[in-house]
Amino acid sequence: MMEHTNKKGESKLKNQCSLPLTGAACVDLIITNHAVFSVDKEKGLTLVELAEGETIEGVREITEADFAVSDALTVAA
Repeated sequence: MMEHTNKKGESKLKNQCSLPLTGAACVDLIITNHAVFSVDKEKGLTLVELAEGETIEGVREITEADFAVSDALTVAA
């Protein structure tokens, strides 16, 4: 699991990576302390699970990258 934001509160889930890539397009699931996203090379990110106490709107506020919301969205207990 990774932190969703850095120490300054900035999103770690970016629209485009600004660092050198060592493994492009090798991730299919991102798990953070706020949410879980599936990753599709063509569709991009899809929110599939929220951490307890989180909302879709709250996750959108702290996520730079665009994402869709799964019809089967779940909330962790």
